[in-house]
Amino acid sequence: MHWLEWAACSRVDPDLFFPISQGGPALTQIDETKAVCGRCAVVRQCFDWALRMGQVEGVSGGTTEIERRALRQNEARRTKQHVTTVA
Repeated sequence: MHWLEWAACSRVDPDLFFPISQGGPALTQIDETKAVCGRCAVVRQCFDWALRMGQVEGVSGGTTEIERRALRQNEARRTKQHVTTVA
């Protein structure tokens, strides 16, 4: 069985996961979305998929677009630093 079949979001309106902004009233929507992710049995698989696939829109794996971008940037910095110190 594929992990998506266990996803809590499969029983929720998909529009909830795509707020139109990152501030104002959208913050309530983001909180509601993260609450769904918080009770999801496969949130880790979703998070890993979002990072691996470069998902840039919406909330995936309990993270917003901005949060995933920051995680990718931090990982890129760590990788660059490691390569620099090893070389």
